[in-house]
Amino acid sequence: MCLAVPARVVNVDTDAETADVMLGGIRKSISTALLDEVAEGDYVLVHVGYALHRLDAGEAEATLDLMREAGISAAAVSGSTRP
Repeated sequence: MCLAVPARVVNVDTDAETADVMLGGIRKSISTALLDEVAEGDYVLVHVGYALHRLDAGEAEATLDLMREAGISAAAVSGSTRP
């Protein structure tokens, strides 16, 4: 099963087409090559290390709330082995 997770952008490197995002309390570097524009503070949908789509904050928070209700941890789906 594939799962894309909303994450908040905390830093953007436009030269490298990468960004750092916060995902379940974990900072992770992702590619932004598939998006036209990404800014600090944006929410993006992340799948296998790529930002696929920008989301508005309300939509991102609603999705994260549903994931929490379902018992799904964003950190668990981020590929991290940290608790």
